[in-house]
Amino acid sequence: MKTIFDEVSYDCSKIVTQSYSTSFSLATKMLAPSIRPDIYNIYGFVRFADEIVDSFHDYDKRKLFDAFEKDMEQALADKISLNPILNAFQYTYHKYEIPHHLVESFMKSMRMDLTKKSYETFEEYREYIYGSADVVGLMCLCVFVKGDKEKYDALKESAMALGSAFQKVNFLRDLKADYEGLNRSYFPNTDLMQLDEVSKKCIVDEIKADFALGYSGIIQLPEQAKFGVYTAYRYYKKLLQKLQSTPPLEIKNTRIRVPNYQKLGLLAQSYVNYKLQLVQ
Repeated sequence: MKTIFDEVSYDCSKIVTQSYSTSFSLATKMLAPSIRPDIYNIYGFVRFADEIVDSFHDYDKRKLFDAFEKDMEQALADKISLNPILNAFQYTYHKYEIPHHLVESFMKSMRMDLTKKSYETFEEYREYIYGSADVVGLMCLCVFVKGDKEKYDALKESAMALGSAFQKVNFLRDLKADYEGLNRSYFPNTDLMQLDEVSKKCIVDEIKADFALGYSGIIQLPEQAKFGVYTAYRYYKKLLQKLQSTPPLEIKNTRIRVPNYQKLGLLAQSYVNYKLQLVQ
């Protein structure tokens, strides 16, 4: 029965989420059960594409990415795939009528990572972040509003801003890995080898503005999504606070983390705030 195959596909996406991101996995568990599997399905898809360009150094990345993109398009057209991750994603894609241009923009940004090492202008930087992060937020928003087009349009800008904030925090946290391991530099007009407090403050201020706009959308989300997204927001805000208080030299040489005990504390406080209706 195909039902069994579909269940296995969804389980694979859940395993991918839990294996690759404890923080995102924890936040996803705070979503309502009715939408949780679909967020796993989106994450599984975007994670696999990202892994190809970031991790498979001993293989022909372009060949693998081309094959993955072809299989993805075929899965969307056929509404089935023998790749369980793509089979799960196509189900969510069709269920919530995710616009195809969001998927195209995501794949375009991932393809940039195959060859592009630096972003010299704000326009290039903005295009990359839109495709690598904003559209992922919009895909998730399609699930959160369950096809409500009016609600989607009302929350679109805030969802994009939150996606941008999460991505930029990741960029700042992963300076060492991106620069030394992948020879990439995402922030325009910033010499990472000479990163100072002034440059760092500009980046942090930019992220804070994204967070502010993102939060304005969180408080308007349907109840089945609000607590989970708020939990992710609180985690990334905490990570940004740690980065803000960390000297630039240490950021360049160390990957800053939020310890597990602090994550649990954030979860507990987020739950209290949510239950006391302070998320508004």
